[in-house]
Amino acid sequence: MHIASYGRLMAVLAALLVLTGVTVAASYVDLGPLNVWVALMIASTKASLVLLFFMHIGVEGRLVVASFLSTVFFLAIMIGFTFWDVAFRGQ
Repeated sequence: MHIASYGRLMAVLAALLVLTGVTVAASYVDLGPLNVWVALMIASTKASLVLLFFMHIGVEGRLVVASFLSTVFFLAIMIGFTFWDVAFRGQ
């Protein structure tokens, strides 16, 4: 069993709170077509922190990690199809 220290968990919590502030700040900045990409990068970073430190995915077995990575891969494909559809809709 992997037990994380309270200091590490508090540091991750602080990072998540800072990234939440960055998300709110980024929503007020007009970056044009990059808005979606910036939002996805921030959300991916926050999700990675939660997965690694609160859900302990980094210390799980190979099968759990492989099933998670395959799920993320297929989710990325589906999101890519959605972006592709929106980009070329009506042309």
